[in-house]
Amino acid sequence: MIQYVLVAAFTAIITAVLSFVVWKFALRFKLYPPIRERDVHTRPTPRLGGVAMFLGVVAAFIYAQNNKFLGHTFDDPGQMYAILGAAALIVVVGVLDDLIDLDWMIKLAAQFIAAGIIAFYGIQIYSLPIAGLTVGSSTASFVLTVFVLVLVMNAVNFIDGLDGLVAGVCLIANGTFFIYGYLLVRSMGQTSYFNVPLLLSAILIGICAGFLPFNWHPARMFMGDAGALLIGLLMATSAVAITGQIDPSALGIGQEAATVGRSQLIGAFIPIILPVAILVVPLLDFSLAVYRRLRAGKSPFAADRKHLHHRLLDMGHRHFGAVLVFYAWTIVISAACLMAFIFQPYWIAVTFLVLGVIGCTVLTLMPVLRARHERRRQERLAASA
Repeated sequence: MIQYVLVAAFTAIITAVLSFVVWKFALRFKLYPPIRERDVHTRPTPRLGGVAMFLGVVAAFIYAQNNKFLGHTFDDPGQMYAILGAAALIVVVGVLDDLIDLDWMIKLAAQFIAAGIIAFYGIQIYSLPIAGLTVGSSTASFVLTVFVLVLVMNAVNFIDGLDGLVAGVCLIANGTFFIYGYLLVRSMGQTSYFNVPLLLSAILIGICAGFLPFNWHPARMFMGDAGALLIGLLMATSAVAITGQIDPSALGIGQEAATVGRSQLIGAFIPIILPVAILVVPLLDFSLAVYRRLRAGKSPFAADRKHLHHRLLDMGHRHFGAVLVFYAWTIVISAACLMAFIFQPYWIAVTFLVLGVIGCTVLTLMPVLRARHERRRQERLAASA
């Protein structure tokens, strides 16, 4: 565990230093686009945070490769270099889009190529931890993996609309996923805790933590498409690398005779549910956006001002309040799934989820409730006058 803490701390420091350098560089050469109609910010702001984050990833890879413990994750160097190469492609295309606004088809093609590179080098969904279900063929595995990687990249990118939103949500999500992955490896009885998924999760925690101070409201710099797509790619790769290759019989969950049926069922589904749960808010926003745009006869990637964070602002939330709503939902849903993996009986997780959903719902509707209360108060004052 301490080695992952060290790599996360190292990555955070390097990313923070590089973010400052990139920020100063962008300001000096005025490398920031004009404000768009759908933007929330009111002053031109650099969008090159993804560059600093990627360089932080590169530094973390170098650190890990030369670490006598983490170096084992490079036993198959082809996979690691494939991840780095795919990330580099995404960042280059993202930076170009942030500077000159590329056509959406070019960006989507680059995402498919990047996902294909990772899948080609063996990081694929070979099986699903549901009663030993296998994908069926190498082609199906490749296609499913590419689809998942592209889906997550776009889901994360779609919520990148408020200061600190993506960095904070993904910091929470990756923290949860790291704990899950660490406990999962232990429950499977593996002798080594050093693997690619946990390393990627630690690196993601580091780059999000290092960049967040520059992205906190009011943001000095945005991560842009380069940063959001990079985070989405690495998050999806980490989830695929650990979830898509699990042998459910090795989970070691619920072997007691009295509870074997229920425990094995829930234990088998958690490896699938948790990666989805930690991304439930981005995936929901992405799904609604695609449906909304296709229904209007537009491209699913046509930008608009109807994302969930826009709607929260329109409801009356201030910037911090809207971001807090996203944080709260992410914490409640991901923590509930993690608790279901850790604790028995499962009513503990269910109770936490129910109470959390109630609390998050109240938090989400707070401006509406406050406005309704104020309206009724005014009506009572008018009636008594």
